Amino acid sequence: MSTIHILVGSTLGGAEYVADTLAEQLQAADHQVAIHLDPNLEDLPHAGTWLLCSSTHGAGELPDNIQPFAEQLAQQPDLSAVRFAVFALGDSSYDTFCEGGKQLETAMLACKAQSLWPRQDIDVLDEQLPEELASAYLTEQIGKL
Repeated sequence: MSTIHILVGSTLGGAEYVADTLAEQLQAADHQVAIHLDPNLEDLPHAGTWLLCSSTHGAGELPDNIQPFAEQLAQQPDLSAVRFAVFALGDSSYDTFCEGGKQLETAMLACKAQSLWPRQDIDVLDEQLPEELASAYLTEQIGKL
């Protein structure tokens, strides 16, 4: 079984909690998982499954730790053998709600990567914790992996 790579863009740790929860859930379903806290395109296989978990920072920017990866994606490498999904965290009181995740999704599609399911926008103002919302969504979608 191939490894599912979880790429994390986080400023305050919320996306890391989501990534850890998704990893635990995937491992319980007998998947191998690798978490990348400073993702680098050169360290990732250009095939297989990637889950991108990112918050939005500032006025709609990606967190610092994932910006270099986004710049690599801007070169539009061929990722046509990659299947991916985005878990975007944001604050719905801002007009840039989940903009970081939207940027990653757009960049992945421009690289011809194949979306597994619609981007999951997670509102950090929701009563449930972001990792609980992400886990519930993965439960619904895990069969697509």
